[in-house]
Amino acid sequence: MSQTDASRSRTPPVDPRLLRHARASRGFFVAIAAIALAQTAVIVAFAWLLTQAIVGAIDGSGDLAVTLAWLGVVIVARALLVWLREAVAARAAARVQSQLRDALIDAVDALGPAWLSGRSTAALAVTAGRGLDALEAYFGRYLPQLAQTAIATPLLLIVMWWQDWISGLTVLLTLPLIPIFMVLIGWVTRAVQQRQWRTLHELAARFADTVQGLSTLKVFGRQHRAVASIRTVTDRYRRETMKVLRVSFLSGFALEFLASISVAIVAVSIGFRLIDGSLVLAVGLFVLLLAPEAYLPLRQVGVQFHAAAEGVAATDDVFQVLDAAPSSRSRGSLAQGPVEVAERAPQDPQVAERAPRDEALVLTGVRVRRGDRMLAPVDLVAAPGTVTLIEGPSGSGKSSVLAALRGAADFEGTATLGDADVRGLSPDSWLAWAGQQPGLVTGTIAANVSLGDPAPDDARVRRALALACADELEPSRALGVQGAGLSGGQAQRVAVARAFARHLGGHANVLALDEPSSALDAETEARLWRSVRALADDGATVLLISHRTSAREIADAVVRLATNEVPA
Repeated sequence: MSQTDASRSRTPPVDPRLLRHARASRGFFVAIAAIALAQTAVIVAFAWLLTQAIVGAIDGSGDLAVTLAWLGVVIVARALLVWLREAVAARAAARVQSQLRDALIDAVDALGPAWLSGRSTAALAVTAGRGLDALEAYFGRYLPQLAQTAIATPLLLIVMWWQDWISGLTVLLTLPLIPIFMVLIGWVTRAVQQRQWRTLHELAARFADTVQGLSTLKVFGRQHRAVASIRTVTDRYRRETMKVLRVSFLSGFALEFLASISVAIVAVSIGFRLIDGSLVLAVGLFVLLLAPEAYLPLRQVGVQFHAAAEGVAATDDVFQVLDAAPSSRSRGSLAQGPVEVAERAPQDPQVAERAPRDEALVLTGVRVRRGDRMLAPVDLVAAPGTVTLIEGPSGSGKSSVLAALRGAADFEGTATLGDADVRGLSPDSWLAWAGQQPGLVTGTIAANVSLGDPAPDDARVRRALALACADELEPSRALGVQGAGLSGGQAQRVAVARAFARHLGGHANVLALDEPSSALDAETEARLWRSVRALADDGATVLLISHRTSAREIADAVVRLATNEVPA
């Protein structure tokens, strides 16, 4: 068992972190506790009234009509309380799902691109989607039943002991058998369910990776192997799901069997004492009616635990992300091994307004972390109105430098924009970036170019497309997932136009372009270089990464990166 699984096996029935991260759960627990108390009172009243009705019918004493009328009122009250509990649980589940999703998104935002780059986005999507949707069973069934058990079982036991201490003692001695078996079965269920949940994450990640690289797989004729791989994981998920169902059915049978045997023991004891006259019928019947109700909450907790297991697993994954995100992030440093790596400040809109505009970007001794290695230090000065070309062989860390500036990689050293440390600035307040992957989204070309712009402007979009040599593309043209509908070169130019549009809109004075012409022909590349040069001449600070020697013609400075790395 891994350390993570071990910690999960020790998780209490109600994780305290739920109360901390989902405020809606606090009022929910108070409400279901009050409802559980009312339900217990109704159960006792129902058993007492039914006993009075039966005994009265046998003895011919009492007003049977009045008793039956009150019995009808109690039945209606019990039904209303069940409906109220379900309504409260559904409402709370929806609010908690919303709050946890918001907290998860905020935590991922606070942790930053560097943290996200090492995680499976497909697995996070499954957790935030299907996983948190499973909280409906957790809140709608498991937690209300847990509250009912914590309140109803001891109260019913007290009432039974008060009426007939022998029956109360019998229930007290047999009742622990159910939670003991529940714990044993719960360990098995948790282990099986966790394997199912991990397999689902693997399936989601494998499917997402296959779809993203499907064109490459088809070129090399490997798509059939990818399909076989997905089929293998799917079959494993099917087997894990069937194991979960099998354990659920077996555990339900075991709990029902134990409860039935325990109730039978109570019934036999009452029967013998009724025969020898040591127990009156009214007391014996009243206690016998309460006995199944005393065992029922515990049995239902075991049953509902299986229904809620997926939601519990999802909240475990959510809480891991929330616990990893600090409550407040500052400009201090965070020790990661022997190297001090500075944290990135939160992306506060107020900070964006204070980002320097016409100031030089200065990197001094910037060493980017790549896995357990640190890249060679980088020094450069990029002033407004200049193009700084970053060169170097593959693996030298050119893209890593831009990743560090936009918060997607940890680094040590100093990187300042004017007098401000870039660690304390939100990247979108000063940096317009176009990477090697276009990163387009579903929507129109105009929506992709103006992505993140609070006030999109059609004229600015068209000008940005023209500067990026994509003026033949109609801004209203709709794109599919990840920019489907465009060629590789067209998608790359739309991504460059997006960076240009951010600069033209006054949102960022530093342009960072990573291999923007890799998919362009020589003529289009020359046009793009002229656009980059024109933007620099108008005051932009341009950082350019390119393998093309033609990029040197527009560069004011060339920074050559070495390939040597040092241990972190």
